[in-house]
Amino acid sequence: MAPATAPTLADIEAARERLAGRARVTPVYGSETLSKLTGGRVWLKAENLQRTGSFKVRGAVNKLSTLDEAERDAGVIAASAGNHGQAVAWAARELGIAASVFMPQDAPMAKVEATQSYGAETVLTGAMFDDALAAATARADETGATFVHAFEDPLVIAGQGTLGLELVEQVPDAATFLIPIGGGGLAAGIAIVLRALRPGVRIVGVQAGKTSGATIADGILVKHPGELTMSVLDELLDEIVHVEDDAISEAITVLLERSKLVVEGAGAASVAALLHGAASGENACALLSGGNIDATLLMSVVRHGLTRAGRYLVLRTRVPDRPGGLVKLLELVAAERGNIVEVNHRREGFGLDVAETGVELTIITRNEEHCRELVAALEQHGYRVESVNRRSA
Repeated sequence: MAPATAPTLADIEAARERLAGRARVTPVYGSETLSKLTGGRVWLKAENLQRTGSFKVRGAVNKLSTLDEAERDAGVIAASAGNHGQAVAWAARELGIAASVFMPQDAPMAKVEATQSYGAETVLTGAMFDDALAAATARADETGATFVHAFEDPLVIAGQGTLGLELVEQVPDAATFLIPIGGGGLAAGIAIVLRALRPGVRIVGVQAGKTSGATIADGILVKHPGELTMSVLDELLDEIVHVEDDAISEAITVLLERSKLVVEGAGAASVAALLHGAASGENACALLSGGNIDATLLMSVVRHGLTRAGRYLVLRTRVPDRPGGLVKLLELVAAERGNIVEVNHRREGFGLDVAETGVELTIITRNEEHCRELVAALEQHGYRVESVNRRSA
């Protein structure tokens, strides 16, 4: 079989016709907050508002729309731990095609249930994604079903590239575009369009987890980016930057609080890069590629982001184990305008004396300076304070 070749601009324009009435043209929002922080005008392409919650539906619809009658009758198969599986399931339902999605056994149930809700058979197999992938390709070989790759497919890349056509029309003044890179299909498709229609712009790819090898941006954490996609990106990208989880958490929190947009880790990677200088002083557009974040993870991420911003303080101290001991501590925190949201008593550990009880307070604060002032006030009144969730108070 001849190696696949990258789609052309004409292929992507044809994909746009196939997607009409199915995939949404997602909005672009200007961000005054990010513009102030970066020193240039910033726009956000809200693909997190796309059907199924991510850009993946574009490639899935384009791929499935090109199948002939026999291929449609045989059905489609995908392997995915998240967004790709949901997109294939939705596209298959819209086009009247049977779909099976293979997922790791420990895939989040929210993603499994979402895939099932779109009408696909879900097969949980293996501990890792690679196990699900191997089982999916074996089933496709046995049954003659079409295997729909998440990114290493020219038709899938062309579908994702329709985002680039929208960007050209929606943000003509952007000089820099920041695009998340996982397998590379999204970035490759957009880069093909931008280089053809806006050749002078700067295109920055954003990857996650370089230092740790693990990341909350699971949507762009892949072991092996595609050969086809990377051949395109090596030629067309100006730069690739990396962001770590702390920066991604900060970006998710900023987007939620200031832009009112719920974005998953992979979707926030481009904003994380912006916040850490990837396009300082430039007119830039950051692509929010998806919004499918688990609710439990979202709570943890926001809590972490608020902590880093100095707005969430957890501290330990000790008080006399007698009536009124805790009240005095709480009144002092209140006098310093700290909002206590949780109080825990501990009578063991911490090297406590017999007549003492340990207290752990969770406090909402204004900023880093407020945290320091509050801790200093407690220490001035004789309390020994240990900050639990911050390196220093």
